[in-house]
Amino acid sequence: MIDIVTYYSILSLTKTIKLFIRSDKKMLNAAILGLGWWGKHIIKTLENSNLIQVTAASSKSKEKHSQFLEQHRIKFYDTYAELLSDSKIDAVIICTPNTQHEEQVLQAIDSKKQVFCEKPMTLKKESAQIMIQAAKKSKIILGIGHERRFDPAMEKFKKTINSKIFGEKMHIEANWSHDILAALDSNNWRGSNSEAPAGGMTGTGVHMTDLFLSMFGSVEGLFAQSSNRVLGFETGDLCVVLMKFKNGATGQLSVVSKTPYYCRLTAFGDNMWTEVRDLKHPMFKAETELTTCRIGEAPIKEFYPAIDTIKSNIEEWSLAILNKGSYRFTDQEKIENVAILEAINQSILKKKWVEL
Repeated sequence: MIDIVTYYSILSLTKTIKLFIRSDKKMLNAAILGLGWWGKHIIKTLENSNLIQVTAASSKSKEKHSQFLEQHRIKFYDTYAELLSDSKIDAVIICTPNTQHEEQVLQAIDSKKQVFCEKPMTLKKESAQIMIQAAKKSKIILGIGHERRFDPAMEKFKKTINSKIFGEKMHIEANWSHDILAALDSNNWRGSNSEAPAGGMTGTGVHMTDLFLSMFGSVEGLFAQSSNRVLGFETGDLCVVLMKFKNGATGQLSVVSKTPYYCRLTAFGDNMWTEVRDLKHPMFKAETELTTCRIGEAPIKEFYPAIDTIKSNIEEWSLAILNKGSYRFTDQEKIENVAILEAINQSILKKKWVEL
């Protein structure tokens, strides 16, 4: 005969074990909203995942995607509403123009779907707050497409910065430039002020500001400038930002949208500096170079193998949904990164320092 406390302890343990067994066998069934080049890239990226599979999609037109849909066995929905009404779909991955994100995320949350939203999550801080609050209220884990946090070299970089040997955090700077968008028509939405303000900041710069936040903390204020040199994009083709963090450290970020690929992130402490540099664009699965240098010593270089950081990000989000892990992005970081992008655009337009 067992006592009542022991009985309920065993009962609770049994329920936990059953829950674990059920979740251990579960794979998330996801749908993609938006079948541009990035939406298709995510579908191909997740084909071999053991945690999440993309089985459905919706986009403006089915005809131009019919071959891809057939090849990857994707069910097409003519409307987003029809997609959301499918009870078999657990999650939605949103890959649409930036101004559409808030409404589409809120619709997914209202339909009790988990949501992963491509970056930038939105373009206004107030909009980000609305999205985060809705997700929290419905106990939805809002995923965000900032995959650079998952690069092994970046993870070591962050660990170094947070170590005692790094010392006081002094300054962090980055440059992520490329010519990937150079072939686009000048009227493409990725070059417009309404969808992609602040030059290349909306495309690649927001990845770096996300890393800044995760390593140096909140930003106090910033000053930004942009210019239109060769591409004819309404939003410009280069942008530079100077910023100050609330902890007293400073930061600098540059993005050029028409130059050979270049990506570097460097942090300076009062005892040492450390730097991550891409050898090629991550899509080419090249090694990443990590350099550290202490006062009075020669720089030391290490090379880290490429991994699929996009897959790593979405799978970590999936594990959090399945109650098998945590998701490394905080709600505050998601909101603050949008606030930084909005402040950069305000600074460019007003030509002055902007407090966050």
